Amino acid sequence: MESHLTKEELDERIAILKKFRQLLEQQRTKFQEYLSVLEAQESRIEDDDAEALLAHSELEAQIVQGIGSLQKVIVPMQELYSKSGAASYNPAEAVPISCIQRDLERLQSQVLVQNERNRILLKVRMVQLKKQITEFKNPYRSLNSVYAQKAASSGSRIQLDI
Repeated sequence: MESHLTKEELDERIAILKKFRQLLEQQRTKFQEYLSVLEAQESRIEDDDAEALLAHSELEAQIVQGIGSLQKVIVPMQELYSKSGAASYNPAEAVPISCIQRDLERLQSQVLVQNERNRILLKVRMVQLKKQITEFKNPYRSLNSVYAQKAASSGSRIQLDI
């Protein structure tokens, strides 16, 4: 490691460190938001609230898209962070970043567990709905037409004298 850093190198490392931390915090916030949406979605599945479930699914898609966008920025930033030596320059600043990364990993695992729980609930609900549909009795199934019962009478002739 270099013993003397120029002012520009020092400022660059500090900027990289701050930006990297900011991106990780944004991603952590997005994962917390995603987890809360998944938890709310679970209760909507149990309540059979289809409209709220649809709204939660749309919100979930937006959050996942935001997480993906952040991840596209974080990966190169993490490489830059590692290569720049910003973590080795100021270990006290690197500690919060490692804590944020641990929080992110924990949130990711919670999201996966909650997502799997919701998927199982949805599968169970789909099976129940399919069963209800197959058990549905259509009273008009055997008739060709709703008016078929009345068609049994023969036609008659009517004469009108005016």
